Amino acid sequence: MAKAIKTNVLRHLDAQRIPYETKEYPVDDENFDGKLVAAKTGLDARMIYKTLVLTGDRGAHLVCVIPVEKELDLKAVARATGHKSVSMLPVKELLPLTGYLRGGCSPIGMKKPFPTYVDESARALERVSVSAGVRGCQVILSVGDLMAACQGSFAALCRA
Repeated sequence: MAKAIKTNVLRHLDAQRIPYETKEYPVDDENFDGKLVAAKTGLDARMIYKTLVLTGDRGAHLVCVIPVEKELDLKAVARATGHKSVSMLPVKELLPLTGYLRGGCSPIGMKKPFPTYVDESARALERVSVSAGVRGCQVILSVGDLMAACQGSFAALCRA
């Protein structure tokens, strides 16, 4: 598939020779809902994952990648990552820290690598979709390739 947008994510995947597809869609700067992304791309919402950046109790940053239809469980994240507590990174800190804007944050190709955890539900999937690093573009790749690209670990991260 032609790649109209060339983002850090896509350059990173190209450099690692990881195969992928992209899906572009019209963006609404006010609404970053993953279910809306599913509707606009025609992708199954169960394969679309969102990227959340958190801060642990000792000030370390970490990345969680979870299904768009689920909600992050902060206590589960803390348990899985060895922190006493974790909190969401304030939106204003996202761009300077990761190089990505809200609604376009990807676990692949951040300014610097952070420990990355992918919800264990991804194990049951063949392929997943995450942001390609900009609002309006998703990258679709195998779960194994996602794990390799972001050096991720599987963990239980979501509310039941």
